[in-house]
Amino acid sequence: MQPAWKLFTALTFSSLTRRIVFLNVAGLLALVVGILYLTQFRAGLIDARVHSLLVQGEIISGAIAASATVDTDTITIDPQRLLELQAGESYGPSDDVLFGYEFPLNPEQVAPLLRRLVTPTNTRARIYDREGTLFMDSRTFLGRGDVLRYDLPPPTAEKPGAVERTFGAARRWLGRGDLPRYRELGPEENGKAYPEIAQALAGQKASVVRIDDRGNVIVSVAIPIQRSRVVRAALLLSTQGGDIDQIVEAERLAILKVSLIAAGIMFILSLLLAGTIAGPVRRLADGAERVRRRIKTRVEIPDFTGRRDEIGHLSGALRDMTNALYSRIEAIESFAADVAHELKNPLTSLRSAVETLPRAKSPESQARLLAVIEHDVKRLDRLISDISDASRLDAELQRNDSATVDLRRLLTTVVAVANEVKRGKGVNGVGVSLAFEGGGPRSFQISGHDSRLGQVVHNLIDNARSFSPEGGTVRVTCRRRDKELEITVEDDGPGIRPDALDKIFQRFYTDRPDDQGFGQNSGLGLSISKQIVEAHAGRIWAENRLGPAPAPDADEDDDGPAVLGARFVVRLPAM
Repeated sequence: MQPAWKLFTALTFSSLTRRIVFLNVAGLLALVVGILYLTQFRAGLIDARVHSLLVQGEIISGAIAASATVDTDTITIDPQRLLELQAGESYGPSDDVLFGYEFPLNPEQVAPLLRRLVTPTNTRARIYDREGTLFMDSRTFLGRGDVLRYDLPPPTAEKPGAVERTFGAARRWLGRGDLPRYRELGPEENGKAYPEIAQALAGQKASVVRIDDRGNVIVSVAIPIQRSRVVRAALLLSTQGGDIDQIVEAERLAILKVSLIAAGIMFILSLLLAGTIAGPVRRLADGAERVRRRIKTRVEIPDFTGRRDEIGHLSGALRDMTNALYSRIEAIESFAADVAHELKNPLTSLRSAVETLPRAKSPESQARLLAVIEHDVKRLDRLISDISDASRLDAELQRNDSATVDLRRLLTTVVAVANEVKRGKGVNGVGVSLAFEGGGPRSFQISGHDSRLGQVVHNLIDNARSFSPEGGTVRVTCRRRDKELEITVEDDGPGIRPDALDKIFQRFYTDRPDDQGFGQNSGLGLSISKQIVEAHAGRIWAENRLGPAPAPDADEDDDGPAVLGARFVVRLPAM
């Protein structure tokens, strides 16, 4: 059965479902147990029973006292009193007899009265005289000299089993509390062993709540039987064992029935709740597993974003994370393909030069081949350096914490370094100017990585200087625009072809004049700059600087305003 049960639970209930059901039902069971154990109904019922027995006992004791009569037909002569008579005195009945202080309890008169009063109430009544001797018991209506008879259990009665004994022990433990144990007194024992009888014979009403060996509550009240404030006997009324507990058990049974119905409803509601939680979570887990095992096709995470709860937020987060992972994987695949393509060209050229070098006869041919080999080696070195920088850029930006960057200080440093560095061939005499527009000293602060932002500005300045004519100037301007900071880098070069305004930010893309030489740039500078700017939640784009519009009477061959140069714009969120 154990494997079948495991299979059933695995197919029908998940671990989360079982936990939800167990916790909800356990909370209900704890509440029901607390109600059954700590209920005030039992204590209130006992108090009501005590009060009713006291009222009943006062009525019965009054009726018994009223039924007792003085026997005036009997003349009792006391010899001692006759000897004490003086001259002129007469002998007669005592004042106690005349005024009712001495009155007998006649069993023949009390028994029918007691039977009529206690039988409908299912109450046991006992009468004890002033000495504590049992005078009458409603259970057997025992009198002095009578033989007491008890009904013995049949000899074939079965003994209670282990379950019944355990249930009885638990019932006695739960029901006893701090109640004293009840002990039945025999006919020959003195009734004053009951504290309530002793108080009643002293003229006071008393009540005691006890519990018997079976865990049944027994309520006893003792009322003095008196006439003219003279106590002649005590009436003891007690409940039959189990009548209060039967009422309490009936109430508990009703509570259990209601709790079972509530448990069933809660079980169904828990399953529905678990279905709205465990089911979507299981589907999200299966989707994540399919994403992990996917080979060619793109796997979508189930969409629960329509739910306005944590499951919807989790679904949206997983979908965004999956899309980001797919984008990163595609970017890595594309990057790897581009790297392989870019490395293949210089390697092919280098291989051809190396294979041709042994066949070169003249020193001029060998020198040209060696120059080609040196050029390709430098190109490979430059490509590998730029590829290494681009590959660790994302990890570095994610690993390092952002800090406050003062663009005024950063741009001043970068421009100063650029003006001091020696110019390469074709860009001699190109200077760099810097200007700030709008805002105070602290208006040019952003959150980011100063070294990487400096790399962006350095790449843009080098790119602008490479296209600028000799003696020209590259203008760097930083201005505040509401909640953004804008950095522009302008040159006086030929500009950018309209179809290449977006392509220039692609990896390994170059579009340079022929006089600058082939392979002098890796084509990764602008791509790395865009990657850094987007990592700082910014934007970067390129545009042409245009001159004034041509006059209406200009030549029809004029395509539009003249291009004065290129402009690169970087916008970053300000602090």
